[in-house]
Amino acid sequence: MNVLTRDQVRVSRRISLVLRHRPESAGLTLDANGWVPVADLLAALRLSRAELDLIVENNDKSRFAIARRADGTDWIRASQGHSSRVRVDLDLPAADPPEVLFHGTPRENLDPILRDGLRPRTRNHVHLSPDVPTALVVGRRRSADVVVLEVSAAAMAESGHVFHRSDNGVWLTAVVPPTWISVKRTNTE
Repeated sequence: MNVLTRDQVRVSRRISLVLRHRPESAGLTLDANGWVPVADLLAALRLSRAELDLIVENNDKSRFAIARRADGTDWIRASQGHSSRVRVDLDLPAADPPEVLFHGTPRENLDPILRDGLRPRTRNHVHLSPDVPTALVVGRRRSADVVVLEVSAAAMAESGHVFHRSDNGVWLTAVVPPTWISVKRTNTE
């Protein structure tokens, strides 16, 4: 894996914006599962296939998936993270989660989360990380003062909550009630 240049990161963010939040900004329409033809994305964003492949292959978060359809055309979508205004069904099968999963969040969110649980807010799902280091990275995108929450995922699943695992390893669920959440660590630990 190569490190993306600043310009490639900018293009990656633009692709994320289009595929996760605002496809109409590029004149695109996602199908029901969030896919769009690669050729359409390339034309809309004025990218070459080589540029796109480099960005998809080297994106540090594996945000995008490319699949070849039976007719030989390639399609692309965001692996997860779609805004609630972009309704897609990722068509991911239900999956048995590990015993625990993690969620990194700015400390200022802690009291409301412990009171109300984790909600998708502007997304279609709550996103959970498989480990503490990943949760810290996610939480630090919004604040340097981060708390990592531990979610009793297996117990939640046993009680009827459904989990899905995206192509890039992020765990998705509808909500996490506060009874399944505990504080794992803070930035100062």
